[in-house]
Order: sequence, then C-alpha cells, then structure tokens
Amino acid sequence: MAETNRKVKIAVKDLTLIFGKNKAQALDMLNKGHSKTEILEKTKCTIGVSKANFEVYEGEIFVVMGLSGSGKSTLIRCLNRLRKPTDGQVWLNGQDITKETNNELLETRRTEMSMVFQNFGLLPHRSIIENAAFGLEIRGEDKESRLAKAQKALETVGLQGYENQYPSELSGGMQQRVGLARALANDPEVLLMDEAFSALDPLIKSDMQDELLAIQEKVQKTIVFITHDLDEAIKLGDRIVIMKDGVIEQIGNAEEIMTHPASEYVEAFVEKVDRKTIITAESLMFKKPIVVQYEKDGPEVALRKMRSASLDVLPVVDKHKKFLGFVWLNDLIELTKNKTQKIDEAIKTEVHSVQKEFTVEDMLPLISGMRSPLAVVDEKDGKLEGIVSQTSIIIEATKYDKKEIKDLQEQAKELFKWTK
Repeated sequence: MAETNRKVKIAVKDLTLIFGKNKAQALDMLNKGHSKTEILEKTKCTIGVSKANFEVYEGEIFVVMGLSGSGKSTLIRCLNRLRKPTDGQVWLNGQDITKETNNELLETRRTEMSMVFQNFGLLPHRSIIENAAFGLEIRGEDKESRLAKAQKALETVGLQGYENQYPSELSGGMQQRVGLARALANDPEVLLMDEAFSALDPLIKSDMQDELLAIQEKVQKTIVFITHDLDEAIKLGDRIVIMKDGVIEQIGNAEEIMTHPASEYVEAFVEKVDRKTIITAESLMFKKPIVVQYEKDGPEVALRKMRSASLDVLPVVDKHKKFLGFVWLNDLIELTKNKTQKIDEAIKTEVHSVQKEFTVEDMLPLISGMRSPLAVVDEKDGKLEGIVSQTSIIIEATKYDKKEIKDLQEQAKELFKWTK
C-alpha cells in the first residue's frame, strides 16, 4: 500500500549488527551472500540484524515482532544506538544518528527519543511523580518545571492521585504506566517500547494495550513497539514487521500480512489468528460491479445486464454513483410484463450497506436472513465502491481448509461475476 503522502520519521537503511570480534570478515561474507550459519562457522560471529530496511511514518504505531532470537529487541536498540550498528544507517528527522557524536546522541535520546522497558525500571526510593520526572531531572530542568510536566504526564496515563506513592505500592500495570509517563514527560517525538507489556498478567496487559491506544489518540507520537505476541501486534500496529533470525520477513498492515503472507514462516505465524476480526470488506469486495443506472436504465436494460452476467440481483446507483438499493430478477420480469418503463417499484432500499473498514465479524450479522450481497459505500458521499458476496463472507468466517476455500472461491467467481 503506498504511503507516499506521509512524513517519514525514521528511515532504516541496510542496518546490520554483528556480534563477535571478526565483524569486518563477517560483514564481508554477509555482503557476498553467505548464510548466517556459514558466517558463524567461519568467523565465530553472530548476525543479530541483517540488512534491515524500513521506514516509520510520523504518528504511527510500528510494531516489530518475532520469536525469541529473531533480532527484534536488538533492532530497536540500534534505533537509539544503545547498540552501535556494524553497518547501515538510521535516519531520524533527516539526520543519520549513526554518525552522531556521543554528545549529539545524548541530546537525541533526551529530547527526540524515549524508551519504555519491559521491567519498568522505576527507582524504588522515589515517589511516583519523582520517577515520572526523572528524565527531566537528568536533562537539567528545574524542579518546578519538571514536576509540572511529570504531573501532566501522570494525568495522561490515568495516575492522578498517585503522585506521592511509591512503586512498591502499585500494581504491575500501574508501574508500567509510570514508566510510560516518564517517557511522555520528556515530550519525545519517538517512543521506543521494548516488550513493554509482556511481563503483565493477561487482563492487565489488555487494559494497557487499550490505554496505549487511547493515549496515542491524544498525543499522536511515533511509536516503535516490540512484541512476540501476534495478537498484540494486530491490536496495536498500524503496520507490522515480522522478523526471523535477524532478517525482516515481511512488512505490512495486519490484513496484508494475513491475506498475502510473504513466506511459509509468516504463513505459519498467522494461521491461527482469527481472520474474522482482521479481514475487511475492502479486501473481499468486487471493485467494479455491474450496476443499474437509475433514471437511465429501464427494466429491459437491467434484465439484459443481469442475463449477460448470469446474475439475479444488481445494485442500483444514481448519476453520481450513489448507492440506492438492489433490484432482483423476478421483480424486473414483473415490471416488463406490466410494460412499466421505470425500475422505481423494483428497487429494494431497505438493505444493508457497509464501509470498506468493516470486518467479516461486523458483516456476518448483516447477511442473516438476506438474499442480497452487501454494498460497500463511501461513508461521506454514499457512492458505491464495491460489492461483497455472501459466499466471500462465509468463506472467511468458517474453518474450511485451503483446498476447500480455493474451490469455493472458484465457485463464487462463477456465481458472482460482478466485475465488468
């Protein structure tokens, strides 16, 4: 999906991190196409991240996920140079931070990037507000200013009233909120979150995910979020990176990854995910359906269109392509018998329509007891954008195996020849 109209906040180019003493030899072998195993045997070096390339857009939640040892946490530590890359570039706001001096890098970490860790990292002898203000204290801000900013951050994460308590007096979820408040108090442009919720109990974890999404609605930060949990990645991520053995396997939104996995590894990763909550009308719809044009097409023309496409129902649109309803074959035949010139009496207007972002789970209740497909319309102007057949929805909602799905899809194409 093209994102050319969005501002790039972070650009990573051929980023490579190698562990071991013979980095130069290992990098040369990597550049010549040798495998990770061959490089390890020859040089005793391990490839942590291999030639990673991606862009993170301003204001998005960009999730990097993979199993243990995939390189995801190593990657995020290269973004703020907690680990110095062996090769490649990390651009932040157009500046290559891999070339920054220590003083420049320190300033970048203090003002442009903040990190939230899995283990909270709170100071047990300091109050909650002092913990939230700690980064500002290190930066040299005066007490009044830093406490005011910390107070605002605590309010943002829902911890007003807990300012004078201590970490040991808070639950795990509340402690993680303090860690998030500390990061937000610095007012960074980028938040790096490394397995930030993985140590929490499932219910608290879900609450914190909801909290992060609510906070993001308010602050619109650029967030790079690391996780090993695919459900968490799908819930939080605008886009998702899947890594394996230090290599990026695929980048895309949840639906792209679910519907078009780039490798067998990705396919295996996502096969147990509930597709009903991911797949949308946009990916299922026939984008250029045959339509009946209101006031232009009479019953005879509408019947001709149906017969040529072997259909018994068609959508009706006005001259501005606004969706008006559906007409059925039997109703049109009755009009022609009565020599009626207009289709008004045959248009069924009490039908369901959906927007492109509706999921299969959203659409399932709408097809119960109905014969018609679902019209996909623009929310603003009501224009018809496509048609979703009931067969397509049922395929996604049920547990057919791949061969059964393919057979059903072929049947659907024959039955619903919607495209011109």
